[in-house]
Amino acid sequence: MNRRDIADLAGGVGLGAWTAFGLLTMIVIGRAGAPLAQDDQVLAWSLHHRPDELMALARGVTATGTGAIPYLLVVLAGLLVARTAWQRLTAATLGLLCLTAGQALRYGVMHLVQRPRPPHAAWAVHASGWAFPSGHTTTAALTALLVILAIRLRAPRGRNVLTGVVAAWGLAVGLTRAALAVHWCTDVLGGWLFAIGWGGLCLCAASWWLPERFIPRPANTSPKPGEDRAPQDPGR
Repeated sequence: MNRRDIADLAGGVGLGAWTAFGLLTMIVIGRAGAPLAQDDQVLAWSLHHRPDELMALARGVTATGTGAIPYLLVVLAGLLVARTAWQRLTAATLGLLCLTAGQALRYGVMHLVQRPRPPHAAWAVHASGWAFPSGHTTTAALTALLVILAIRLRAPRGRNVLTGVVAAWGLAVGLTRAALAVHWCTDVLGGWLFAIGWGGLCLCAASWWLPERFIPRPANTSPKPGEDRAPQDPGR
């Protein structure tokens, strides 16, 4: 795929996710933050399925969706995705900008909607702030998208397995927020849609405007004629 195709695809997916997120946000605001029927059903299910082992695992997974871990993963992905020092610096910087700007925008939406969390008595882990969209979910999903992009560009083998592992982690963090009863399930859905929308917008913008010399080439891209090719001399 060329740059225009990537920009069109990322922009289309991002726009679709933003549209769905906007509709969900309007529903939440229209109900003054009150839970939907699905929210109550998922919360009731989680309260009746809480073995200690599962809760311990959920707390461990949910802790990876905040703090320094997502930022370190994004920087590492940026450093590994490129071949040259300038490309590595650019990729790591743009990844951090995408993540931090997305966080700032998410905070703005949270304070605009001001949706309360589920009842405090149901919580299985500490939480703070408003509920919609879920912060851990958004952070993990956006981080997963950036890391998956790096994997698809640079991993010559095992890309599908690595992509599946990272995607599973991004989804699992969101699921733990509902399982631990600190978010409604629609908060989690909102976090996923927000991350896809913002990630698609960032990729679309980078594909359109980033100078060619800063764009890493996929690992399986064959060199152009005359590039990176050693002299073919059978006598040597």
